[in-house]
Amino acid sequence: MADTTAPSTTAPTSTTAPGRRKAVSLTRTPTWAWALPPVLVLALGFLYPLALVVRQSFTPESLEDGGASLTPYTEVFASTVFREALTTTVWLAVGATVGCLVLGFVLALVIAFVPFPGGKAVARFIDVFLSFPSFLITLALLFIYGSVGMANGAWTGVTGAAEGPFHFLTTPWGVLLAEITYFTPFVMRPLLAAFSQLDTAQLEVASSLGAGPVRIVRQVILPEALPALAAGGSLVLVLCLNEFGIVLFTGAKGVTTLPMLVYSKAILESDYPAACVVAVVNIALSVGLYSLYRVVSRRAGA
Repeated sequence: MADTTAPSTTAPTSTTAPGRRKAVSLTRTPTWAWALPPVLVLALGFLYPLALVVRQSFTPESLEDGGASLTPYTEVFASTVFREALTTTVWLAVGATVGCLVLGFVLALVIAFVPFPGGKAVARFIDVFLSFPSFLITLALLFIYGSVGMANGAWTGVTGAAEGPFHFLTTPWGVLLAEITYFTPFVMRPLLAAFSQLDTAQLEVASSLGAGPVRIVRQVILPEALPALAAGGSLVLVLCLNEFGIVLFTGAKGVTTLPMLVYSKAILESDYPAACVVAVVNIALSVGLYSLYRVVSRRAGA
């Protein structure tokens, strides 16, 4: 009888699960080589111009042969214009952020928890609103509240006065209104996402225990919304700090922010070292606030 225990000459079967194939390297190119092209693009498109700005900020006009000096920084920091621009930038950014947080929280509450016709369409419109340019909102406000806008036109038509009473758009309050109008949806978007994940059973239990709407908002909804409020507020603060179009289009007299000061020094006065100093300060503030925004966003799960 033939021996049936002879060793098999067939290839061993693979232990890989059905439907899966063992990963095979298609190339022997080092990993760092794949990272090199994007790093070069980033370096040439962003890091190199940024380095030029920083270098120019240490090069006064008297040392354009390549010498470095702290003179541009001392001159800019000692100027009243810079200190006023820094103060104006900070208080406008903080004021707009507070306004956006309050208005955004109230509007998000209404959209999320008060049923009304067209509520879903309004929520979707907020996503579209985020893509609008800032000057478009400013232009709309000018049509309504400008010196020859609809509000002043209606006033003069009814009273017969020579001019209307609405002239606040050319003041810091007009810039503040425009920034709150434009940036409020940036707060509402994370809030609506947070409200959509809120367990409605908590609201029903609180209501069954006799809690009123104000108490439910304060003790149930607000604690759940705090991470989203912090993330949205941090983002708005960074955006308001760097806003240029709104200030420019309102034409507010006496309102000079850091971005406007960079424009004025570089374009109108051709003082490039001073413009670069202001730009470096603005970049430092933005990076610091953006780092805070990233920390808050991670904790909020955004």
